[in-house]
Amino acid sequence: MSNNQLSKSQLLKIVFLRLFVAFPVLIAILFLSAGTLAYWEAWVYLAVLIIPMSFVLVYLLNNAPELLERRMRLKEKEPAQKLIIAIAFFCFLFAFLLPGFDIRFAWSQVPAVVVIVADVLVLLGYGIVFLVFRENPYASRIIEVEPGQKVISSGPYAIIRHPMYLGESLMFIFSPLALGSYWAMIPALGIVLLLVARIRDEERVMMRNLEGYPEYMQKTLYRLIPGVW
Repeated sequence: MSNNQLSKSQLLKIVFLRLFVAFPVLIAILFLSAGTLAYWEAWVYLAVLIIPMSFVLVYLLNNAPELLERRMRLKEKEPAQKLIIAIAFFCFLFAFLLPGFDIRFAWSQVPAVVVIVADVLVLLGYGIVFLVFRENPYASRIIEVEPGQKVISSGPYAIIRHPMYLGESLMFIFSPLALGSYWAMIPALGIVLLLVARIRDEERVMMRNLEGYPEYMQKTLYRLIPGVW
């Protein structure tokens, strides 16, 4: 373990502190805006998020603590990324506030089967993210290139250059439907558009700082959707 690397106990403390804040805030946003606990779509959605996430955190803690530490980093170094994250925060907030109000005032009538299918697609998106975690030990939360970092071109990276963003896009697009709201898809789609901007800026950083990345771009042509972009 290097001098700058966190110990397992320190890392575990950071993870639990983040979760202790994040999940109660998300629960409050969903149920306070809905004005009721009788919001079955939110309960199912939370289960879809929390249960697999718990298993993934245990896996990372035991098998890839360095990656988990990278996933705990929040401070972006690139100015463009700081702006993207700031705008994305408001889109994210509205994407999760609107469903509760939608349920309270019955703006949308999303069939139960659509809600369940959306939950499955959210889970699929998280599954893609997990595949990225297994394949890429450098999958930091922020845009950075570390000393000794290598280009990852295997697994999902052999198909598209940014598989994690594909998984996250699925999660963002279908979360509003999983929560029973059509209207919340508007800010959720805004997050996806910001991911596109993030990808463009990230690739500029990778081309500048990561050896072999231009060659990888020549080999793997599509960024997010095979055959499209």
